[in-house]
Amino acid sequence: MNWLGRYRAGERDEVWRELRQLGDTVRDPGRIEDAAAVCDEMARRARWNVETLVERLVGQGYRFLSFDSAQTDVVPHVPPTPDAPALVDWLRREFGPLPLTLESWIGAVGDVWLVGTHPDWPESSAADPLVIEVEGSRYPGADVRGLFVEERDMWRETTDEGAANDGFVLPLAPDSLHKDNVSGGAPYGMRLPDACVDGIFVSDVATPFVAYLNRVFANGGFPGNAPGAAQRRLRQELSQGLLAL
Repeated sequence: MNWLGRYRAGERDEVWRELRQLGDTVRDPGRIEDAAAVCDEMARRARWNVETLVERLVGQGYRFLSFDSAQTDVVPHVPPTPDAPALVDWLRREFGPLPLTLESWIGAVGDVWLVGTHPDWPESSAADPLVIEVEGSRYPGADVRGLFVEERDMWRETTDEGAANDGFVLPLAPDSLHKDNVSGGAPYGMRLPDACVDGIFVSDVATPFVAYLNRVFANGGFPGNAPGAAQRRLRQELSQGLLAL
């Protein structure tokens, strides 16, 4: 059975372990097609989780808001636009190889913003809600490509040679403090270039992107602190039935 068949049969951990062990040889002919199919299936499952979370949160009276003092209403999920494939091509040319999981996310999931406030959990934005924005779809007229290049150029100017070996982190989300409208640190993002199947997502810790997403969905979209029993119960309700990636 191929990787996709095994993944669909429930051998997800085993499949990811085997694919990650291949490093950049996962792109060899005869491998990349099946590996990319696994990543696409992962992204379809992730999109279902995102859409389910948004529906549940809306039903519970959650308001999706910008993290600044204006607290403006935000569209929580914008599916991929017709420009998504061109953006993937541009990112490859500008930053080198992209992890296959990131390519699949851009092509199937789109941009996600779960920052906001819950009527039964006013401090929910302190729990590091899921944000992944690559296309910048909810910022009309914004030049996301220019932003990425500017961030990369600034990183080059300010990073010493030793740290530069770790790779540039493409910014995809504010950090947990900024999500809570508190001055914080560097944005979360994906370390590039990376020709492997699953990239390293740098958040509060650096982990494989799929591992980060599984942690997020296991916690109902809010993987940070949930100090009280009511908040923990709410996260359990939100995570009920979400798909493991």
